[in-house]
Amino acid sequence: MVNGIEIKVCGLTKLSDAIAAASLGVDYLGFNFFQESPRCQSYEDYLSFAAKLPDLPKVAIAVSPDREIFTDLLKLGIDFYQFHYPADVTQRSMLQEWSSIFGPEKLWLAPRIAPDQSFDEDALPLADTWLLDAYRKDVYGGTGRTSDWGEFARISKSHPEKNWILAGGLGPDNLQAALLETQAKRIDLNSGVEVSPGIKDPSKLELVKNVLESL
Repeated sequence: MVNGIEIKVCGLTKLSDAIAAASLGVDYLGFNFFQESPRCQSYEDYLSFAAKLPDLPKVAIAVSPDREIFTDLLKLGIDFYQFHYPADVTQRSMLQEWSSIFGPEKLWLAPRIAPDQSFDEDALPLADTWLLDAYRKDVYGGTGRTSDWGEFARISKSHPEKNWILAGGLGPDNLQAALLETQAKRIDLNSGVEVSPGIKDPSKLELVKNVLESL
């Protein structure tokens, strides 16, 4: 945590990047197991360095995982599970299954909400933590685009009992403006602090810390 803001660095693929992020005061380390993501890593690759990772909560990222996938994820000994999915009320039974297996306290839900859709507030009891990312058709996370800051502010203010994470192209150039507009207390850093997909830029992470300390 830096200046009251919780930070997750997502899409990590290298042990050195995770160590660098931890040294700057981040709170969560995120690892992507979605095969279509350029930041995806295999279970074997993750386990090869998992024991050497900093002593911080780890978050597993997946997209609409079926039972086979989330059974494999449970074997990794990870602390939280961030699941992206298309924001459609027809997905409710899937969300309920995840919630019953992982528990609302460990489940982070990240709906992909199209411009013509609204947030499904009836699903809120299923997870304690919600991540709102930028929308891009057929792409889940890591788009480099900024999300709808106004909508984030509205939803998070309406439901302060939940943990709200702001995501979407956040980096040293736009972070201050994003926090001022949204009043977010938790942020997800990914493409905005990279030199290439999955490879973090220590200088950008340092600049993010500087921005947070200046608020």
